Amino acid sequence: MNILFVSSEVEDLAKTGGLADVAKALPIALSKLDQNVKIVTPFYRTTANADQAKTVFENLEVIAGDLRYYYSVKEINLHGVTVYAIDQGDFFDREGIYSDGYDAYADNGERFAFFSMAALHLAHVLQFKVDVVHCNDWHTALIPYFMKKHWHSDPYLSEAKSVYTVHNGAFQGVFNLEQVPFLLKSGVDHQYVHHGMVNWVKIAIQHADKLVAVSPSYAQELQTDLGSHHLGDLFRQRSADITGVLNGCDYSQWDPATDELLPSTYNADDMSGKAFCKATLQQQSHLPVDDSIPIIGMVCRITDQKGFFYLLPILENILHHNVQIVLCGTGDPQFVGQLQELSEKYRNKFYFLNDFSLRFAHLITAGSDFFLMPSLFEPCGLNQMYSLAYGTLPIVRAVGGLKDTIVDYEADPETCNGFVFHHPEPEDLLSCVLKALLFYYEYPEVFNTVKHRAIKTRFTWDAAAQQYLAVYNSMK
Repeated sequence: MNILFVSSEVEDLAKTGGLADVAKALPIALSKLDQNVKIVTPFYRTTANADQAKTVFENLEVIAGDLRYYYSVKEINLHGVTVYAIDQGDFFDREGIYSDGYDAYADNGERFAFFSMAALHLAHVLQFKVDVVHCNDWHTALIPYFMKKHWHSDPYLSEAKSVYTVHNGAFQGVFNLEQVPFLLKSGVDHQYVHHGMVNWVKIAIQHADKLVAVSPSYAQELQTDLGSHHLGDLFRQRSADITGVLNGCDYSQWDPATDELLPSTYNADDMSGKAFCKATLQQQSHLPVDDSIPIIGMVCRITDQKGFFYLLPILENILHHNVQIVLCGTGDPQFVGQLQELSEKYRNKFYFLNDFSLRFAHLITAGSDFFLMPSLFEPCGLNQMYSLAYGTLPIVRAVGGLKDTIVDYEADPETCNGFVFHHPEPEDLLSCVLKALLFYYEYPEVFNTVKHRAIKTRFTWDAAAQQYLAVYNSMK
């Protein structure tokens, strides 16, 4: 099967978040299943390994009404999968991918409308007879619409089907049509324009042949008023075409047995290295070094989505108990200010790093006893998978991929691998954290059993690729 996989970012080339992880790992896993996958992504100024890219096309032209856009194409080999990078200097030769570091680029709509059409144009130029075009998030959400409106009679795209994966439905690509000349000139049906605005994800929901959410629970949540980011009616209309596929985890980078970022490695048979990581984490966090005190770790963006508006009201209450907390992340200045005040007040219990360090993130994951993810919504989540692999028990809210990966002790003692609360309320979160701490202190042998169960848990990209392949085949 010929698959055109289109993404605004790909790990090892350009990355801002989890989308890039998927855009690397899934095509590689599909290629191992003997699928012919070609990735299309922008060629940014910041694209890594640019010196390995070779120019394969120059001065290609895409037309939108009376406007002409020119671009070149670079080819990169990514672990055996061919990546075609769209090189358009006006749009992609910038310091950032989506923003200047502070504000989103004002012409993001124009940039990615062009990119979406260029990806389809490139398939034609390559004479690549496509079976499936796989689009990801709002940046490529116009592709299913473009396929039907502009490429329905093209010899290489006329029989292609489209799959649209929702990685985070909160980001919908809403733009004033007048600020997207490419879309305005190429033509967009009036039914998609409301008060001069166009919502790209709404268009994708209506035109993609199949819709995929990045976990089974998120697929269900997208069809509810509460969890759909105000798109529930549209998702419910397409309920027969929505599938949830849980993302895999790249254990080549997240394995405590081989992790070069750790001060000591360990595995399920010998977890002594985890104790050394815990002591190192306490030292680097300026906390008392004491193996008997449980550490709760967090690595995340400091935002509403991550549950800080119901974590902060009870954080001081948690710190009144015999526990240490280590938090690494950046985000909302108001939340950050409150966290900094608490870290000053409880210097021997709470360490807050208002920054991101990959090495420190790995150390938190390995050295903590618990990993806290109280998310308001979490389409899939990866940190809970990482923490399980490191024998660190997640404390999560039952939402999205967290619900699909973590089993609470009270729900099933035989398969449990963490602690789960349900309601996005301070009292519910506090109760869950205190339950986890009680479990740590009162049942140490059972706690160790659950740790060993967690470290053996795996969520593979091979399994995810098989499920995506089933989605592709269902459209034949």
